[in-house]
Amino acid sequence: MHTPPTTLAAAALLLALAGPLHAQEAQLEQVTSFNAAVTSDYRYRGISQTRLQPALQAGAEFTHTPSGLYAGAWASTIKWTRDAGGGGDIELDLYGGRRGTLGAFAWDAGVLAYVYPANGLKRVPGFANANTAELYGQLGYGPAYAKYSLAVTNLFGFVDSRRSGYLDLGANVELWRGLTLNLHGGRQQVRGHGAAGYSDYKLGLTSDLGLASLSLALVGTNADEATYASPANGKFLGRRALVLSLAKTF
Repeated sequence: MHTPPTTLAAAALLLALAGPLHAQEAQLEQVTSFNAAVTSDYRYRGISQTRLQPALQAGAEFTHTPSGLYAGAWASTIKWTRDAGGGGDIELDLYGGRRGTLGAFAWDAGVLAYVYPANGLKRVPGFANANTAELYGQLGYGPAYAKYSLAVTNLFGFVDSRRSGYLDLGANVELWRGLTLNLHGGRQQVRGHGAAGYSDYKLGLTSDLGLASLSLALVGTNADEATYASPANGKFLGRRALVLSLAKTF
């Protein structure tokens, strides 16, 4: 049977359009984002990782939207492993998990590996390897969230500290368009090292400037000053301070 030329042309046009449409659908299903930041002090769970000095940070994350699966990598300059007698000046975080919703609740669960290349702390008396792996689970409702992380290895160089845990409670409340109030309270438990446990807090504001976001936060801890003093200069790494950060996501 002979197919009219107009029918052939229409079929060709549909096929030509189908390619871009499928490509757009694939792009919607998988999203890759990148981020970069500079901060006046890299505080993690309230403790300075950079001897109270600035840090450069960057990361990338891949998300498969239909399934909620994601994986990413993030890095920051640090000073604490070298100050403790080891080596290295980079923290590399590798993570993966799954996010979803359950009614009005948002949930997130995954695994996070903190890698400190060439840290060498296991050769330093009184320390274990700085590399750490944690399992985490988070539940959110509106702007509020609760997250718990459980170490399945030694925690950040503490000997025999497996199964240490960190509870993170917080909220990010939009005050008005482009300005967000950041609230956080946490509790770090270091198994086998009672004096190393502490609580930390953060009260901050983040402003969306369009090209980037600017945040200013008051952070502090009640950590033991002897346990968390910098070996380099003796300064308390968990002291109360203002931290200024400039970040860009693209």
